[in-house]
Amino acid sequence: MRALPKFLTAKRVTVGVVAVAVLAGITGALRPDPVEVEAAVASRGALRVTVDVEGKTRVRDRYVVAAPVSGRLERVPLAEGMTVRAGDVIARIAPAPVDEPSARQARARLDAAQAHAVDAAARVRAAEAALGQARRDAERTRRLATAGALAEQSVEEAELLARARAEDLAGARALASAAAAEVEQTKAALLYSGGRLATGGVVVVRAPTAGRVLRLAERSERVIAPGSLIAEVGDTRGIEVVVDVLSSDAARVRPGMPVVLDGWGGDAPVAGRVRLIEPAATTRVSALGIEEQRVNVLVDIPAAPAALGDGYHVDAHIVVWERPSVLTVPASALVRAPQGWAVYAIDAGRARLRPVAIGQLGGAAAEVLGGLAVGQRVILFPSDAIREGVRVR
Repeated sequence: MRALPKFLTAKRVTVGVVAVAVLAGITGALRPDPVEVEAAVASRGALRVTVDVEGKTRVRDRYVVAAPVSGRLERVPLAEGMTVRAGDVIARIAPAPVDEPSARQARARLDAAQAHAVDAAARVRAAEAALGQARRDAERTRRLATAGALAEQSVEEAELLARARAEDLAGARALASAAAAEVEQTKAALLYSGGRLATGGVVVVRAPTAGRVLRLAERSERVIAPGSLIAEVGDTRGIEVVVDVLSSDAARVRPGMPVVLDGWGGDAPVAGRVRLIEPAATTRVSALGIEEQRVNVLVDIPAAPAALGDGYHVDAHIVVWERPSVLTVPASALVRAPQGWAVYAIDAGRARLRPVAIGQLGGAAAEVLGGLAVGQRVILFPSDAIREGVRVR
């Protein structure tokens, strides 16, 4: 068989190479580009599960100072933040002033009461004199009856008259006591007359404990009613936090659990500890208009910074579970699968759906109990474009 010329052989090789290149180009053009993804690595580390809620600080031992009587509150000589000792004067309350017509009526009632008291005293003296006379008459009648000069009936009548005079004296003394009480009552109504203070009419309100003035309801002079708020006093060194927790989350909280407090404006978080979970929940409406059952959890701060005051907003993170070394993946890598949780792992440039067993969920991370190994890369925030076997980059 005769061999082909060399130029024909080279031509055939060139055509074959071009055909292979064209076929490879067509195949590459038809094959989809790898999907760009964000990935993370499964690793061992500490995991903390927290209940994240907002709270507010308050002074643990807080005392409300209220007006014990009605009257004119004199100007309060204190200011918010001032330090007071137990027994220091917080406020002075003078009896409320009355207008001139009312004062005149009160003085007229006092004059009438005093006249009544004078009359009652005179009646007492008259009753005492009548009783003395009746007793002397009864004694003389008894002696005459003993001598046979009078009948026994005369003795009985004299003794009866003496007993009647004794009852009259008791009634007169009762009326005199009532008249004296009426005088004192009308005098009390005249502590103020035309704006002039009577002696001994001021009520002094004192601090119930040592601490700082947290709030003053009113500094200026004014007329107040009994029970009106004057000030709030408390020891700002004893600060606690009240956090509002959903009842489903409160069921996981126990006294003694650590709490991390931040978002209060300081440079560093503050450590706290759960002291009490209140036993009763209350119904509150959320910002979305949904009724929720919420429970107050009280958190102690063993070393509260001086800058943290009463009524401050804080972000509380109650630690309900914590381990120093567990296998974790970002929670954003988890997807729901028919059999439970799964992740898309990256194997040889392709996405592979791997079922995993998940333990605790700690916000941004999840505990992996099985299905992944340390160092395995997983896809974060897998989109609809991510499927089994899809090439990824």
